[in-house]
Amino acid sequence: MENNVVLEIVRADTVDTYIRVGKKSYCEHYLHLWENEDPSPYLNSSFTHEVVSSELENPNVINFLVKANDVPTGIVKLIIDQPLDEHSAKDSLLAQKIYLLKSFSGMGIGQKVLRLIENYAIDLNKKLVWLDTMQKGKPLNFYLKNGFKINKESALTLPGAIPSEKPMWILTKQL
Repeated sequence: MENNVVLEIVRADTVDTYIRVGKKSYCEHYLHLWENEDPSPYLNSSFTHEVVSSELENPNVINFLVKANDVPTGIVKLIIDQPLDEHSAKDSLLAQKIYLLKSFSGMGIGQKVLRLIENYAIDLNKKLVWLDTMQKGKPLNFYLKNGFKINKESALTLPGAIPSEKPMWILTKQL
């Protein structure tokens, strides 16, 4: 089955779907990062009505529902102008969240989402897309396979994260 994958901008009437899909996809993949498998520190800073509504009003943030064949399959959050080292905000886009529901993993949707993000960045005349990913696990290999390069070390800073799971990489892709 060919998946018609699109990024649909989140609006006030789709915030509930964004929050539901965001929480579920995050919990399906990342509970192991948290003490007692409790991701509350992250979920409460990312997936509440107050947080998402505030993001919708911020012109530098854009939230998307990932849809495949019109079915919500994940979420994306982009920071439009976000500098990284010598790269100016004007030239750099941060892909802050890219989460797919587990039932849609391995179907090529993630790769299509990356292309859509890259095309979005190119339309904005960006020269660089960057993101953070855990140093351990499948996402790192996925991003490297799709043309991202390790830029430098980073770390998960929220309370409650398991110390051995905090190391992250900042990955970049030149456009």
